[in-house]
Amino acid sequence: MKQSTSEKIAVIGAGSWGTTLAILLADKGYHVKLWVYEPDLAEEMQKNRENKIYLPGHRLSDNIIVTSIIKDAVKDAGVLVFVVPSHVARGVIKELAHSLSDNIIIVSAAKGIENDTLMLMSDIFKEALPEPLHKNLTFLSGPSFAKEVVKKMPTAVALAAYNKKAGESVQGLFSTDYFRVLTNSDVIGVELGGALKNVIAIATGISDGMGFGHNTRAAIITRGLAEITRLGIAMGSEPATFAGLSGLGDLILTCTGELSRNRTVGFRLGQGEGLKDILNSMKMVAEGVKTTKAAYELSKKHKIEMPITNEVYYILYEGKDVKVSARDLMKRELGEE
Repeated sequence: MKQSTSEKIAVIGAGSWGTTLAILLADKGYHVKLWVYEPDLAEEMQKNRENKIYLPGHRLSDNIIVTSIIKDAVKDAGVLVFVVPSHVARGVIKELAHSLSDNIIIVSAAKGIENDTLMLMSDIFKEALPEPLHKNLTFLSGPSFAKEVVKKMPTAVALAAYNKKAGESVQGLFSTDYFRVLTNSDVIGVELGGALKNVIAIATGISDGMGFGHNTRAAIITRGLAEITRLGIAMGSEPATFAGLSGLGDLILTCTGELSRNRTVGFRLGQGEGLKDILNSMKMVAEGVKTTKAAYELSKKHKIEMPITNEVYYILYEGKDVKVSARDLMKRELGEE
């Protein structure tokens, strides 16, 4: 049953995930303004009540107003849900920074690392926003394909927050009988898990595209999780976070699910396609391609051994042959698990 509420929510970003979260919140009775970067698309969505490009076949609730004017989207909003790709996030955050009230709760549902600075989304928000807004920053992550959530298939995700009260508020805001939100205080761990799993998903996709089997996929996922955990500990995360929804949960989904954009990029690379052609043919962003570069640089910065991440980097950015990468991984010096 829908709940009636006067809470006004701004959703910034109208890809498949942003649109899905807007629909979820509007179905609960909240008044949602959905910001779309492209004015023509915003006008078309507002008129026809559907995101035909990124989430076709799902009607937008009457509680959703679509706009391409960002100041209109955030006006009087008590909650801001940020769903913009990480490589353009800083510019969008700066654009809306001085239009927000000091008490607004911010929910980042973006996954990635800024390449130029190697900053997580939490770092970007804290650098780009006035200090009074930092207290209510929260971060939503976990195994959640938009196309399944919008069909109300049971899903569980993690919500990290600096402020327990803000975290519990967002938990209640999003939770439904099909979308379960569990809180976590490890912001860095939740963010890293959500970002780095995309790199490992490219690796499993390459393996699948080359025709390797379930043994290979399981090895990549398991050793990939070890790499993510090592880097996370070096950056101040709690090891247990990577065994949770934003770590292992999201990793399994993204590495095995047919809907995974990052796994798809890897699969097509494994079948011999060129990266440029693959990316040019995709409507939506595969965050893992850019995240691979950041992960590679972070591994060097923190002196952490990440062999799978390294090989994905060599394939994407140095043109290394996938067969040579597979051979090199298997011929590495033997050691303990």
